[in-house]
Amino acid sequence: MTAPADPATPTSRRWSALDTAAGGLPLDLGLYAAATIFAAITAATSTLPPHRAWGAIATIGYALATLAAATQLLARRRHPGTPLAGPPARWAVTALTWATTALLPVVVQSVQRAGGRTDRAQEEVIVVEHAGTRLAEHGTPYLGPDAIAALPPGEQILGYTPYQPGMALFGLPRAVVDAWWTDARVWFALATALTLAALVTTLRTTGGAATPRRTDAVLRAVQAATVLPVCALTLATGGDDLPVLSLCLLALALAAAGRPGRAGLAVGAAGALKLFAWPVAIALVCWAATRRAAPRTALGALGLPVLALLPVLLVDRDALVENVLRFPLGHGLVSSPAQSPFPGHLIAEALPAGRLVAAALLVAVGLTIAVRLLRHPPRTAAATARICGYGLLAAILLVPSTRFGYLLYPAALLVLAPALALAETSARATGRPAFPATTPRDAAGRRTPEA
Repeated sequence: MTAPADPATPTSRRWSALDTAAGGLPLDLGLYAAATIFAAITAATSTLPPHRAWGAIATIGYALATLAAATQLLARRRHPGTPLAGPPARWAVTALTWATTALLPVVVQSVQRAGGRTDRAQEEVIVVEHAGTRLAEHGTPYLGPDAIAALPPGEQILGYTPYQPGMALFGLPRAVVDAWWTDARVWFALATALTLAALVTTLRTTGGAATPRRTDAVLRAVQAATVLPVCALTLATGGDDLPVLSLCLLALALAAAGRPGRAGLAVGAAGALKLFAWPVAIALVCWAATRRAAPRTALGALGLPVLALLPVLLVDRDALVENVLRFPLGHGLVSSPAQSPFPGHLIAEALPAGRLVAAALLVAVGLTIAVRLLRHPPRTAAATARICGYGLLAAILLVPSTRFGYLLYPAALLVLAPALALAETSARATGRPAFPATTPRDAAGRRTPEA
């Protein structure tokens, strides 16, 4: 039997009504208009030079997108059915918007940085490139605690590499050639573009030819991972989160397509880059268990991160622990600069023993989600995406040291869920289910109807 369709909650129905109104153009217009304001404010008020530089370019790109969306909406109202307002035109506007608000700023800032500007990259770009150099020269991307302590106090934060070993691969080009195109952001952008192309192909071909509604849902998911200001800004100024996010989204799309082994490989590749992908990997393994495919999914989801860790563990265990565990947990030689004013940070700063309180809340949320996964594992890729989205949102809000930009993860995961649900529904409707779920049975072993 196939997995049951996800029930339409009031929230999902309201979102669907808003998303599909007038062919999705009003929401496009609102997105681009709000993004224009956000970029303009960033350009005028941000205290971070890379962010101001991004805002100056992105404001123009978003303004042009706003004008294009307004023109499309007006054309649709005057001439219903016009190609100017159809899905291909919306895809074209999205692609051009990403090019002008994310890819162009990446190139401009990379060229300016190669020309001598030292204020055209966030710290994570430098950290990843240094990690690539160390990986090429010493076999590990990490500095040990003694080496970090020997750095000048102002440079110790740059000595930490709080990522998984795979992230250093994006810094390898810089270790070979010092040029604008070896900037880590260029390679982040390339990996993101290729992964999102695979995501679109997977979702549009699952269950046969894509329907207009599914095409629109896929477009909205792509917008959430590309032109949403938090994503475009992150890619242009830092960028390390976008390959991780896009691989997680691809893993969920492969799950919707009934490819648990490939889904495991995709999320495993993300987990080899950053810890943020590990909750998604666990949720996908739970999903695969309902399809009797947990070993296939776990092989890639857990195996790839382990394979990435083993070589550096053998080279320098203390360096790995210092960078990957002690520093993110707040026990490094210096504190993380990630301090966005979310509830976890405010609790940690304002209350006595606030860090313990925030940690207890975070553990409670984690245990709640773990119990939910064990007792009621997600039976669809869409349900898995929603669990991951809400779970990561709760974690980001409660972690004492976090960044505003991390919100791109729950935003993209939750917006992807409708596209996943439509792909799975299409597969069932065409008689080609994505992947058979286990059949529920009663205490006597008899098959029972799906809930």
